[in-house]
Amino acid sequence: MPQPIPEDHHGHDGHGHGHGHGLPAGPGADEALTGSGGGSRRRVVVALTAILVPLAVVLIAGMIALWPSGAHREISLADPYGTSQGISMVTGTVTEVQPRDCGPEAATLETPGGGMVGDPSAAHVQCVDAVVDPDGGGTDRALVPIPSSVSASMDVAVGDRIKALDLSGLPGGDTEGAADFVFVDFERTVPVVLLALLYALVVVAVARWRGLRAMVGLGLAFAVMFVFMFPALLEGGPPLWVGLVGCGLIMLVVLYFAHGFSLRTTTALLGTLIGLALTAVLALWGTDAAYLTGLGDEYSYILATVAPEVRLSGIVLCGLLVAGLGVLNDVTITQASAVWELRAANPRASRRELFASGMRIGRDHIASTVYTIAFAYAGAALPVLMVVSLYDRSLWDTLMSGELVEEIVRILVGSIGLVLAIPVTTGIAVAVATAVQAGAPAPDSRPALR
Repeated sequence: MPQPIPEDHHGHDGHGHGHGHGLPAGPGADEALTGSGGGSRRRVVVALTAILVPLAVVLIAGMIALWPSGAHREISLADPYGTSQGISMVTGTVTEVQPRDCGPEAATLETPGGGMVGDPSAAHVQCVDAVVDPDGGGTDRALVPIPSSVSASMDVAVGDRIKALDLSGLPGGDTEGAADFVFVDFERTVPVVLLALLYALVVVAVARWRGLRAMVGLGLAFAVMFVFMFPALLEGGPPLWVGLVGCGLIMLVVLYFAHGFSLRTTTALLGTLIGLALTAVLALWGTDAAYLTGLGDEYSYILATVAPEVRLSGIVLCGLLVAGLGVLNDVTITQASAVWELRAANPRASRRELFASGMRIGRDHIASTVYTIAFAYAGAALPVLMVVSLYDRSLWDTLMSGELVEEIVRILVGSIGLVLAIPVTTGIAVAVATAVQAGAPAPDSRPALR
């Protein structure tokens, strides 16, 4: 059971998130707050423990009460690339690209949803066949026609790795005049694994053990989602409570695992949980008031078909909570660290002065995180934004459309939650940091600013 036990000796070097506020750091920064005044420190630890331990017990009890029964295992979807008798999957390397006549393909492009759109000219779409050397040498040569929708988006080149369905094994060899191979997708394992390894290397090289612990904590967070939250939602569990319990447990695990057991981490956790609760209230009202049905994409329709007991508007509500976790964690841990370091730099500052200094940093953080959330969505949904911008309707009607309003509410709810979490966390951090130092003699010298 995590408890707010004494400040770790490395707590002063890892909580700044690179926002460039020029906070003081160095040996003795934490000791000025924690090295003396043992009675005050013990009272703070006891008070925080009395708050967090019951919260942790409630979260664990909630997870046990909401734990899925296992009925979700009966819900399954066939592999979209699944094969039947006489059909096999081939993975190989492109050794040659041959142009071919587009024929009827030149008139339209097939969308992922199965519809047809556009009227590309021959100059825009070059239809090609890829000659593929299959892995393992099972087939000497595979001639795979590349769909015009793929070649219009990205050129297929020698050395590319692709997947294709081999239809040549169908009974009687009847492919109804079609090609023996059908393009399925690109094979992306190697570049994605290389990027993941590079990411891990960079994080560990810069953040060292704390970065490694953060990545392990991220893995544990996804374990909570896949083992508890998703199955519980699929079985029709209450989305609000599943979201609150799951997100609370994720923050409990991630914060302590990444940042260690310390008073400042405990302060950040309290601010995060309060911010999460405020976000939940806003999300509960927003999903109902804005009529968020959750039917924004084809996957929602699939989910509604295979799991009819799932209420999609509730999934939107739970998604609003999960979407705000990362930024909420960032602002609370940064504010807690900022207050701690400001107190170490000026132990004689009053609580009012300390809170004002912390909020000056917090306001800078608010400005940057508002941009972060909005731009993150704009980048991820760029094709959607481009398409809806072409509709012959007003900008306001476009923003209020089903395609965009869910994400707009997501941005607004998440932003309000994190903005409110900043003064809450700053106030808690000021109270804890000043109480810990109460009774401690002022140090003879302060560490230099770096």
